[in-house]
Amino acid sequence: MGRESLMQNSAIAARGGVYSTAPFKSVAKSLLTAGILIAAWNTWAQAPPPSSSREVSAASSYRRLIDRYCVICHGEELETAGLRLDLTDLYNIGESAEVWEKVAHKLRAGIMPPPDRPQPSVGARRALLSWLETSLDDAAAANLNPGRTESLRRLNRTEYQYSIRDLLSLDIDATALLPHDESGHGFDNVNVGDLSPTLLDRYVSAAQKVSRLAIGSTQRSVESTVIRVKPDISQEAHIPGLPIGTRGGVLIPHTFPQDGEYDIQIWLTRNRNEKVEGLKAPNDLVLLLDRKRIQTFTVKPPSDREDHTQVDKHLTTRISVAAGPHDLGVTFPKTKSSLLETGRQPLESRFNYHRHPRTGPAVFQVSIRGPYAAQGAGDTPSRRRIFVANPTRPDEEEDCAKQILTTLLRRAYRRPVSKADLTRPMAFYREGRSEGNFDMGIERALTAVLVSPEFLFRIETNPEGTASGAPYRISDIELASRLSFFLWSSIPDDELLDAAVRGKLSTPDGLEKQARRLLADPRSNNLASNFTGQWLHLRKLDAWSPDARLFPDVDDNLRQAFRKETELLVDSVLREDLSVLNLLKADYTFLNGRLAKHYGIPHIYGNRFRRVSLGENSKRGGLLRHGSILAVTSYATRTSPVVRGKWVLDNIFGAPPPPPPPNLSTLESNVVNASLPIRERMSEHRANPVCASCHRTIDPIGFALENFDPVGRWRDYEDGAPVDASGGLPGVGKFEGVAGLEEGLLSRPELFVGTFTKKLLTFALGRGIEYYDAPAVRKILREAEPDGYRFSSIILGIVNSTPFQMRNST
Repeated sequence: MGRESLMQNSAIAARGGVYSTAPFKSVAKSLLTAGILIAAWNTWAQAPPPSSSREVSAASSYRRLIDRYCVICHGEELETAGLRLDLTDLYNIGESAEVWEKVAHKLRAGIMPPPDRPQPSVGARRALLSWLETSLDDAAAANLNPGRTESLRRLNRTEYQYSIRDLLSLDIDATALLPHDESGHGFDNVNVGDLSPTLLDRYVSAAQKVSRLAIGSTQRSVESTVIRVKPDISQEAHIPGLPIGTRGGVLIPHTFPQDGEYDIQIWLTRNRNEKVEGLKAPNDLVLLLDRKRIQTFTVKPPSDREDHTQVDKHLTTRISVAAGPHDLGVTFPKTKSSLLETGRQPLESRFNYHRHPRTGPAVFQVSIRGPYAAQGAGDTPSRRRIFVANPTRPDEEEDCAKQILTTLLRRAYRRPVSKADLTRPMAFYREGRSEGNFDMGIERALTAVLVSPEFLFRIETNPEGTASGAPYRISDIELASRLSFFLWSSIPDDELLDAAVRGKLSTPDGLEKQARRLLADPRSNNLASNFTGQWLHLRKLDAWSPDARLFPDVDDNLRQAFRKETELLVDSVLREDLSVLNLLKADYTFLNGRLAKHYGIPHIYGNRFRRVSLGENSKRGGLLRHGSILAVTSYATRTSPVVRGKWVLDNIFGAPPPPPPPNLSTLESNVVNASLPIRERMSEHRANPVCASCHRTIDPIGFALENFDPVGRWRDYEDGAPVDASGGLPGVGKFEGVAGLEEGLLSRPELFVGTFTKKLLTFALGRGIEYYDAPAVRKILREAEPDGYRFSSIILGIVNSTPFQMRNST
């Protein structure tokens, strides 16, 4: 039976109120086995109410037929993709909410029915979605299920670093102190419920080092810090933060613990033959402290041109430095700027001795050792933050210690503190005081605070008397921590904590005021760096290493420029409170000279990033055109439509494909002619019935990005043949190139915004998004739509949502 006649029979049955079982059974089964669930539902929904017992019986039979024959992907099977609709009850949607949320998601994404099956009209699809989502939302409102975050959630490495910054006014590098955090659901603040003995040792060591550095005066021995420059950084041009007119070197933010003298030693980069790279003539090397010249060295080639062992032995000096944070710089004055005489445009990357050697010497590492002749801790930001009281007599020390620790505990524990909370830190203070002085006592107590579970863990407990499994609203104190760790990945500041103590976060206006204040604070750059780095997989750039023979003009400078461009775009949408759709359709980007040259955009020079407006036909713009995204979704030698397509489905479109079947051979393990165009090579996937069901969705999306090569450059030809960038998207149809992909995604904005919201909600909650969170996500989207999906509307929607403000008891 054809689709036209199916629809006609359906309409006749509905208009005539023919409630005989046979016609309904025939129409329903035919419609459903053709994959047209929506048309079957419309047949039922449009029919007049039954007026007799016979019609009621027939209607019930028809309803049961719909229940039975509803199919998600392949109209002939009752179980597909793990869904069994024949076991669900349309009369009680809420009882099978998990299944019906999957149905709603597949319908909205356009992957139900499959592309090769008859498709319902837009109106029919919209009607079913409206009914289904409304039913699910009503069921969720009647039976609140906000989900449950872990009661104990350890601060991950990033949160620890930012918390130390805000607690002690001390910048540290947590990557040097703590191990990498395992990710869950795409974010490293999810799998943080445990604290193994080994990890605890690392936190204890970190606490001791941080406490000594913050107090300063308790450091008794000379310590050494070695800063090594990445080997694939090109040092031919200016380094941001160093004076104009210099080239190469390194800028080192460093906290000196005490007033005193420190030895600075510099090593230059050598090649595999142990010769200093690029040293062809005498070069000056300048040591700077806070941009002030401290000393100038001269580096000369050895007289015999062979023995380089003594070339940089003299690059050492002892300098006097005041305690606290300083910028230590090592760089070379730029003496000339001339083009290399080559047959082709010279490469920007210069770090490989054999393929693209350096034109001048480069800094390999810098060591800082001290203090010598220490003169005390001085007046540092961390001491001003910690010592809110200073004793002038021995009998004042105990009270001053209590005042200092009370202030510290309130900030560190993120709640009001009691006398009982002071007992343990004061015991450590007295122990340290007995072994030394007042500062040593405070340092010992601070270490105890930093290893306390009250600091290391975010703790949420059930209110007394709450029934098991019952939903409840978390306290204002707990809500303050959720808000600050969401937007800052750090502890609440004093104003937010004061508002929580006064109960101001229980009011919508009070909560919105604090959320907007935190968003306006520079610390919310955390969303552009920490959240974005994980959502868009930018962290993978550190390991991105394309084949140097095929792509020689790639270095760490380019990696960092890729990352910076994307972070600045996200931050601009946040700061200007634009629609998040601008992430896809931006007509501007952020470039420095290195990135502009890589993209082929003229008239951009220097290392400073600036906002650049783009023309209508520009090849750059939104996220899908960023080198960062295109690089991390490619292989070392070629692009990957599969990886790129899957990335878009996961992170932009919001319809991630299922994992491949086990033991399935990849394209690389098959015998496929490598000289064929990528589209023909990928046809192996679509020819395999096991692969085809997913790759017919994944591959066309990736093909649309084929105009970008593995390092993100635009290309019209590949291996001499024109690039075929035709693609397709579920529910949208076929299109051409990245512009068509963007247009297709923007034609259904709720899908991208919904995906963005789910990713942001996962980051905010520190847990995966489940089916019972879907009504909250839909509410956020409904309320943000009239405002054009502004960034702040999404943020405030999450902050006001049931999952963010509530929690299920154990």
